[in-house]
Amino acid sequence: MKAVFFAATAAIALSVASGAAQAGPTLDAIKQRGFVQCGVNTGLAGFGNPDSAGNWTGLDVDYCRAVAVALFNDPNKVKFTPLSAQQRFPAIQSGEVDMLSRNTTVTLTRDTSVGLNFAPVTYYDGQGFMVPKKLGVKSAKELSGATVCVQSGTTTELNLADYFRTNNLQYNPVVIESVDEVNAAYFAGRCDALTTDASGLAGTRAAVAPNPDDHIILPEIISKEPLAPAVRHGDDQWFDIVKWTVYATIAAEEKGITSKNLDEFLASKDPEIQRMLGVAPGMGAALGLDDKWLYNVIKKMGNYGEIFERNVGVKTPLKLERGLNALWTKGGMQYAMPFR
Repeated sequence: MKAVFFAATAAIALSVASGAAQAGPTLDAIKQRGFVQCGVNTGLAGFGNPDSAGNWTGLDVDYCRAVAVALFNDPNKVKFTPLSAQQRFPAIQSGEVDMLSRNTTVTLTRDTSVGLNFAPVTYYDGQGFMVPKKLGVKSAKELSGATVCVQSGTTTELNLADYFRTNNLQYNPVVIESVDEVNAAYFAGRCDALTTDASGLAGTRAAVAPNPDDHIILPEIISKEPLAPAVRHGDDQWFDIVKWTVYATIAAEEKGITSKNLDEFLASKDPEIQRMLGVAPGMGAALGLDDKWLYNVIKKMGNYGEIFERNVGVKTPLKLERGLNALWTKGGMQYAMPFR
């Protein structure tokens, strides 16, 4: 009986080990083509935005690049597909893109019926309102009867209806598909207020408003909007790679590892740091990657704090505080699973 048990246990262990070594269909396809195809926003300052030469920058964009580094040790081995809110889910479902990193909120139905697997949250957000300062409004509860610009096909549109219904307020929605057209309508004066994620409002005010000081973001946050990269159901290995690449940047910040001091930690006696940086082998093989994958990601892209501050932090035009996106050890919600 014991012999049967141990034989079965050995067979399971062998199966797990061999499965970890085999590339899934998504990784195979990416390696064959030589780059990651990443779905991003059509243009959102701080998160995903091309310059006049077509060079993409932003927090979401950096996570596409981080995955490319994990695979190829090259942040440029990625091509960006700008997607509207309506286009994003068909694009990931059909295989047009390998991953979606496009200020997308994690919800139950998206995780199930839409067929997405969400990586860890890269930005904890919430929906807010922006109004012209001259309107004299200090609170969202003063918006009864207002005309509100909102993008269609988003959780934003649904949250807006819920908020006004719950607070017995009347409003007139101006629902537009294109985010650029939504913003244009608001700044042209067609709406009294613009609503979207608070980070998006900060980006829009900084990058699109003719005079940012003419607009204020109201204090109310009316929803939870945990924004995370996503992949489609059906390829656990690819999901693992994207998921643990995000965790890698958070774990590095937890350990005090940055792109600047990374090499100093190669001599660390901390067993987890040794596993993370490939000094002790095994973490890469478990994902089907080189054991230096995490070292390469931090060297090329930085830790979570570096990525945050570079794109949306207090020294950028968005001027966003860490807030909920601080590490758990500093009162925030960013928390990496153990590298073991």
